Amino acid sequence: MSGQSLNFSVHRRDGVDAVTLTINHFVIAGWTGRDKAAVEKHIAELEELGVKRPASMPVYYRASCARLTQAPAIECTGPDSSGEVEFMLVEAGGERYLGIGSDHTDRTVEAYGITVSKQVCDKPVGRDLWLLADVTPHWDQLMLRSWAVINGERVLYQQGSVATMLPPGEVRAGYNDDASLAAGSAMLCGTLAAIGGIRSASRFEFEIEDPVLGRKIQHAYDVVELPVVG
Repeated sequence: MSGQSLNFSVHRRDGVDAVTLTINHFVIAGWTGRDKAAVEKHIAELEELGVKRPASMPVYYRASCARLTQAPAIECTGPDSSGEVEFMLVEAGGERYLGIGSDHTDRTVEAYGITVSKQVCDKPVGRDLWLLADVTPHWDQLMLRSWAVINGERVLYQQGSVATMLPPGEVRAGYNDDASLAAGSAMLCGTLAAIGGIRSASRFEFEIEDPVLGRKIQHAYDVVELPVVG
């Protein structure tokens, strides 16, 4: 099985290293909220779009490593896809890292098959990583945010603390394929409710902020809509 090689900048307390990491195992974790009321809110958002309630919480979807991308734009069929910011765990080369990604999803496909929908759209990820150990002591102070450009207007789309979701160790522990994770993996770990509801955008921008160490990881991408002809 061939993996997906991605270039990252690893930000350590004493400097920055450029690394190329090969991801052989990509997982998208869903319904990872600590706050059950917030989880129910997000479930309700998706139910309005016709998406069935999850069979279990958390739930783990395998996805193709080829879907991971750092390109400045992705192409999606039709107008019904949207992004969502998630913190990302990366394990490779004997290290554990924290990054960010967007579980960009076709909502029409999601309504009839969540697992299928995970394969339809590319999953943009940021180019910067932090050592997970550097943020673990103050984990709950990290903040996630996203902005969407909708009809030419940039609006705040998501905002909240990672404390609303299960911490990294618990998310990882819930996945039952540790051998594959150790070989080089990336896991998206859940998202926040959308402010004003889930909707599509021509551009999606997102970040994770560490207010204790005074830094952010940021990423953005444009969404190119391909025509639906039949």
